[in-house]
Amino acid sequence: MGKDVIIACDFSSKDAVMAFLDQFKDEKPFVKIGMELYYAEGPAIVREIKARGHKIFLDLKLHDIPNTVKKSMAVLSALDVDMCNLHAAGTAEMMKAAIEGLTRPDGTRPLLIAVTQLTSTSQERMESDLLIKEPLDKVVLHYATVAKNSGLDGVVCSPLEAGIVHENCGKEFLTVTPGVRFADGDVGDQVRITTPEKAKEIGSDYIVVGRPITAADDPVAAYRRCVKEFVG
Repeated sequence: MGKDVIIACDFSSKDAVMAFLDQFKDEKPFVKIGMELYYAEGPAIVREIKARGHKIFLDLKLHDIPNTVKKSMAVLSALDVDMCNLHAAGTAEMMKAAIEGLTRPDGTRPLLIAVTQLTSTSQERMESDLLIKEPLDKVVLHYATVAKNSGLDGVVCSPLEAGIVHENCGKEFLTVTPGVRFADGDVGDQVRITTPEKAKEIGSDYIVVGRPITAADDPVAAYRRCVKEFVG
């Protein structure tokens, strides 16, 4: 599976996201639809963007009891998305139930990846707010291992952790990494970040890039720069 850049389309309305996507005349970027846009526009926005020819990562981070997650994943799978996710903290039982719900009658399903720890989480925040005293990289690796053993395809993790995840879970286990910024860009509210070029070097399979592209003066040029630095 080749590397790819996923654009985080964190817009609050259909008009805004369509105006953004209309700028891309020659490419059909892989896009991430997150909570803001999905909650504003509902499943119809997923169908419409898919119909335009884009691959979709539906980023809703499910985390609930296994039966609820199983039923919810069945609904999301019917939207024909390419990738979706959940929180690994929901336990192995929840993740296995999610796979069951996501798998269509013909045996196909979207990729399913687990969020380990958010890129806004630091060691200090994890210890003080979550009462997890283990080192952050050890926690991420443990969550990734449980996700792999539960049948998932990969994890969302910091690009800084992609290498160690691959070392322990194998090259085929996907690393989807937000927290990517250009070397000359603003870091925003994320604390575990790197550049597209460095993410490629470390071993990220997909990078998720939002504001460095969506807030750029020329989003298409920013996207192309990102693809050049990450994919080559």
